[in-house]
Amino acid sequence: MITSIRHTGIVVEDLDMSMYFYCDLLGFKITRRMEESGRYIDNALSLKGVRVTTVKMKTPGGQMIELLRFHSHQREQKTRNINDIGIAHIAFEVEDLNAGYNSLKDEGVLFNSPPQLSPDGCAKVAFCRAPEGTLIELVEVI
Repeated sequence: MITSIRHTGIVVEDLDMSMYFYCDLLGFKITRRMEESGRYIDNALSLKGVRVTTVKMKTPGGQMIELLRFHSHQREQKTRNINDIGIAHIAFEVEDLNAGYNSLKDEGVLFNSPPQLSPDGCAKVAFCRAPEGTLIELVEVI
C-alpha cells in the first residue's frame, strides 16, 4: 500500500522561530504556505473549527516536513523525552556534522552531547532540539 513517506508534520508554537531553525539553520526551502480552515481540515483532523497555518518545506534531496501552527486548538507545550511512546525524533543526514554542530551551537541550539562516533564506526551522530522541542538527530555517514 505505501509507496513512500510524503512528509512529517510538526506542530509548532512559534512559526517564525521554527521556520528560521529549519530554513536558515538547517537548509530547508519553503515550498508552500497555507492558511487552512473549513470542513475539509475539520474532517481530516477530526476537530471542529480548525484554523491552522501550514508550511511545507523540503531538503535539497526532496524530503519534506510540514510545520503546523494551530490558531485554534492550542495545547500546552510538553517536553518530550527520547523514550516517550510515539514518534521520538526525526533524523537528518548532514555533510559535516562537526561544522554543523558548531554553527548550531553558536546560534543557541541545545544539544544532548557533542558529535559522537557510532559504535560501528559508520556514522557521527548528535541530537539537538528544535525550538518547539522536537528531538532532531543529525547524522554524518562516514
